[in-house]
Amino acid sequence: MRVLGIDPGTRLTGFGCVEGDVARPTIVDAGVFRLVPKSGKAPSVASRLAELERDMCELLERVNPEAAAVEALFSHYKHPATSVVMAHARGVILLCLKRAGIEAIELPPASVKRAMTGSGSASKAQVQSAVASVFGLPAPPEPADVADALAIGFAAMIRVG
Repeated sequence: MRVLGIDPGTRLTGFGCVEGDVARPTIVDAGVFRLVPKSGKAPSVASRLAELERDMCELLERVNPEAAAVEALFSHYKHPATSVVMAHARGVILLCLKRAGIEAIELPPASVKRAMTGSGSASKAQVQSAVASVFGLPAPPEPADVADALAIGFAAMIRVG
């Protein structure tokens, strides 16, 4: 089975395409979409969402997943606006998946962490280390968005497995 894991964001969106089975998962492709230029004026949210849509369509064509998993929306009481902005990115991603005819699985962050590390409250560093271990990588993936996306893909593999 080939599953695409997506860690949505409007500045960085992580992606990790995994295949095989839970006992021997392999990485097909992984990385981030950087939706903010390294220098100069930051583009509008609408511009970043349009770029995300282009990047997602290209990725779906390139990796051709059977299913895709997206981190479910969550909010933190200290940063309520973050969930609203993340919802914009999730909407674009879910639309791209629907248009491509790919099943979308939404996974809460705690269930992804639990699937990857055994604890629903694992830290980013713990998730990165677990991803490196499960996929036999020499070092934890950087940035953390890549590790999160691979963890999301792996958790979905377990779920549909």
